[in-house]
Amino acid sequence: MSDDPDDWFEGDDEDPFDGDGDMFDEDFESAFEGGGDAGDAEFDEDFDSDIPRIDLGIEGLDEMVQGGVPERALLVVIGAAGTGKTTFGLQFLQEGLRNGDNAVFITLEETREAILAAANEKGWDFEQRVADDELAVVDLDPVEMANSLASIRNDLPQLVDEFGADRLVLDSVSLLEMMYDQQARRRTEVFDFTKSLKQAGVTTMLTSEASESNPYASRHGIIEYLTDGVFVLQYVRSEFRETRLAVEIQKIRNANHSRETKPYEITNDGISVYQQANIF
Repeated sequence: MSDDPDDWFEGDDEDPFDGDGDMFDEDFESAFEGGGDAGDAEFDEDFDSDIPRIDLGIEGLDEMVQGGVPERALLVVIGAAGTGKTTFGLQFLQEGLRNGDNAVFITLEETREAILAAANEKGWDFEQRVADDELAVVDLDPVEMANSLASIRNDLPQLVDEFGADRLVLDSVSLLEMMYDQQARRRTEVFDFTKSLKQAGVTTMLTSEASESNPYASRHGIIEYLTDGVFVLQYVRSEFRETRLAVEIQKIRNANHSRETKPYEITNDGISVYQQANIF
């Protein structure tokens, strides 16, 4: 296996689908069973307080997540274009790197150079982190990724282990979902992929485009049911036609968190959430 992260996800000739026609297994069905609204206000107070916690690295939002997100959780940030999803992911990795973690950023939308440049604009020296083998930035063609998804899914846990990654970002899962025309196949492939991420034992942040008709749901309405935590970024317009950015935590399994919607800004230093402020 190559030590170069850019060689990790080379395609192969293996059919990524097993062709057995069994699109749903028991795990997948149970994942959606009784899922209801991902934004359900109910919350289980009896969570396991012994689960290690980590910060997101986003001022204000970390205070809304009381005690931090569970380590090795699978998280997703959902939002429309321009709401700062990629910045959210970069800032999440920057917090880990600052604390001595190793990190991986996988992009299906931008080039590797563009991601490094975006981090540099915020004052985060990702290029040096890459040089020091603390960070891997991998850009993938979503079509090639779909064609070799089975290989990627099987190799990912080993790759994360060999690199020693503590945090991983995939930007964005929406492009992966778009590779499948049939809803049943899309759900099964995304489910299997998220299961492999959980098995990798790394805290993962996915980004997802919001549905055009519902800013609280992902484009295909799948990923929010398969993840442990859901953050929603959206534009909110007041009766005076003032538009602001707002964040809401829909759910975090095994963690207390605020249910309020709070304004945030994307600054030269990253995302800042104004926890003490109201939207209008």
